[in-house]
Amino acid sequence: MPLSYSYDTPEVLDRREGPYGEVVLRRHGELLQIIANGCFLMDTSDGRSERLLMDAALDALDGRPAPPARPSVLIGGLGVGFSLAHAAANPRWGRITVVEREPAIVDWHRGGPLSALSAPALADPRTGILETDLVAFVNETCATYDALCLDIDNGPGWTVTEGNDSLYSVDGLASCARVLNPGGVLAVWSARPSPEFEGSLRNAGFQQVRTEEIPVARGVPDVVHLAVRPG
Repeated sequence: MPLSYSYDTPEVLDRREGPYGEVVLRRHGELLQIIANGCFLMDTSDGRSERLLMDAALDALDGRPAPPARPSVLIGGLGVGFSLAHAAANPRWGRITVVEREPAIVDWHRGGPLSALSAPALADPRTGILETDLVAFVNETCATYDALCLDIDNGPGWTVTEGNDSLYSVDGLASCARVLNPGGVLAVWSARPSPEFEGSLRNAGFQQVRTEEIPVARGVPDVVHLAVRPG
């Protein structure tokens, strides 16, 4: 009698053609996963990286001689909602603005499968969602923030779309600095360390450049790159 095997096949919950290509939300066991143009972005398995992204930015602000009592933060990328949820759970943050360019992802949070993670944060009066491209936003906005937390790619050297490359160049980082208040903190999540990116941060005029690692069981650790706009 032949052996039979059972495979846990991901279930596609929604598939859409967005302004930057195909985006897919699927369920794999208990996990929800976001796939963009066939590239795995993130899932709901952990959230440590996203929490560290927010906490590291706040700790860096608190290290200033006169830290803001209620710092404002611009979060690049809504994703599965971990960063937003963690920020909204902390009463220290003041204004919380999230930039997300994919309408489908926003929909999945507003009444869709991801709302279980983000509903309280979206209902928080401090929270605002902007449906626009982050690269365009930092080049055009007149608004400023105390922290800018970026989690829109798998890292400076592993972007989801080609257009995001410019964000991690010296000119793109100068635009990031422009939306930060003096002494503001830039925090960038990456799936791997990047000494080259640290150099780009310094060349763009940032100070106190450092990298924090997120411990992993094996393999290359995730990291958060941190830098401060001079006061």
